[in-house]
Amino acid sequence: MKTRNDTCQAFCVDGETVKQVKEKMLPDGEAVRMAETFKVLGDRTRIKILYALLQKELCVCELSAVVGQSISAISHQLRVLRGARLVKYRKEGKNVYYSIDDEHIILLFEQMLDHVRHG
Repeated sequence: MKTRNDTCQAFCVDGETVKQVKEKMLPDGEAVRMAETFKVLGDRTRIKILYALLQKELCVCELSAVVGQSISAISHQLRVLRGARLVKYRKEGKNVYYSIDDEHIILLFEQMLDHVRHG
């Protein structure tokens, strides 16, 4: 029988350690919202849209040209990103311009990109 090296070989639980960590655990509601946000970020097109918006505020037509997808497809993805509060929009005449919702999204994106590029 093969043994695994990535799990404990003997059962051990330090009750005090468990208690300390449990006291600091995320509430279920926050864990769910974080998981939903990461799920939204789990799409290549949405990542490309966010990266484009990190460069500059863009209208839907410009995003379509940058990402290389139809306006309809981009609009759908923007609705998902708006629902997750990752992007915001403003209207100017007949055009709608999108930008990153706040600095937290920028930091999250930059940290993840650093992680990916790290190797």
